Amino acid sequence: MSIIRITREFSFEGAHALGGYDGKCCHIHGHSYRMEVTVTGEPVADEDSPKKGMVIDFTDLKKIVGENIIDKFDHALVMRQDAPLAEEIQKTYGNVIVVDFQPTSEMLATYFSDVISGLLPKGVKLFSVKLWETEKSCAAWYASDNI
Repeated sequence: MSIIRITREFSFEGAHALGGYDGKCCHIHGHSYRMEVTVTGEPVADEDSPKKGMVIDFTDLKKIVGENIIDKFDHALVMRQDAPLAEEIQKTYGNVIVVDFQPTSEMLATYFSDVISGLLPKGVKLFSVKLWETEKSCAAWYASDNI
């Protein structure tokens, strides 16, 4: 059987601030994020399986990413834990995610890859996470680069 790549696209709205950055992105600002998640595996060969011929059901991949990333990060403000007033902003506005890293697209893609990798079914591996913060700017995490 062949190894196949399956890709599902997602989108969400979010905001972040890059504390200490030497440009405009040091201010709180938002993006219309677009993310592609690609997994690899062998299609199910079991004749009796309702998933025969699938690496993973697109619905299952949508559920994994949706519940664990999209639902949490959509319309959220992502801030570093050492950002001034982070706790106060979180208490006031609720949908604030405080992280222990600079919330760049690169670091978010890495974080998302860690989350997704731990939730995939046996035999399915994460191949890549690509996160666009603008139409023309993307950060990409590849498993092959992180062995």
